[in-house]
Amino acid sequence: MTKTFTLREVDDHPESSMSTTTPPLEIDHRIPPSPPPLHEDPDLRRQPNLNLSLGPSPPSPPPPLEQQPPPLPNHFLPIPPIYFPEPQPAVAPLPRRNRRRNPKHGPREGKPKTIEPPFPWSTDHRAQVHSLKNLIDKGINTISGDVQCKRCEQVYQIEYNLQEKFLKVGGYLAENMHIFDHRAPAHWMNPTLGKCNYCHQENSVKPKISEKKNSINWLFLLLGEMIGCCTLEQLKYFCKHAEYHRTGAKNRLVFLTYLGICKQLDPHGPFNLIF
Repeated sequence: MTKTFTLREVDDHPESSMSTTTPPLEIDHRIPPSPPPLHEDPDLRRQPNLNLSLGPSPPSPPPPLEQQPPPLPNHFLPIPPIYFPEPQPAVAPLPRRNRRRNPKHGPREGKPKTIEPPFPWSTDHRAQVHSLKNLIDKGINTISGDVQCKRCEQVYQIEYNLQEKFLKVGGYLAENMHIFDHRAPAHWMNPTLGKCNYCHQENSVKPKISEKKNSINWLFLLLGEMIGCCTLEQLKYFCKHAEYHRTGAKNRLVFLTYLGICKQLDPHGPFNLIF
């Protein structure tokens, strides 16, 4: 029969309580061995994963965002392919155009720098006359030239007084050069021709200009104010050898020819080209 003690009696009899207490249990802390693996059935692997939940299936997670690769530095950028052009067949070079000559360089090769003076008042250089002082010193006071009537076609000579005519033409040019604007006036472009000594036809006598440019009587044309009767090529010839720019309209070339001959007659006069 077991004896029962109350709590107070236990406290009063500690020995009896120590004798009747159950010794403490010892706990085994070792990890129990895992159960042996079950035999896998190969048929179970092929069975689909069944969802046995009765409610609506949860929404599928969004697909992961595709991460863009970081930009490559400049020295790692892809180099585009280099295409080399196919070799083209050789083409013959075009003929080289002749360069424009500077009038200061003198005549072309093969031509002499000096010529036989075509008139007593001409020098041995192309399109150049002696100065007024030299002509007076040589006793040359009149300048003659050939003219031809447009009506009767009669050819004859006329003369001009050198000093009288030059004072008239040169004085007019020096006085009005600043208003000409490098252009010849109208009466120099279309000169009034003289009266024929044979048929007496008015405005019919024109100067007979040589076809050879180095034989043109430039001083005679100046004194008779008939330089406007020259062609454009003849005017370019004079400007070339007078070292003037020989491009432009005809009225500019006529002006430069008047200016150039006056400067040859009076090198220290008021006949410098003003821009």
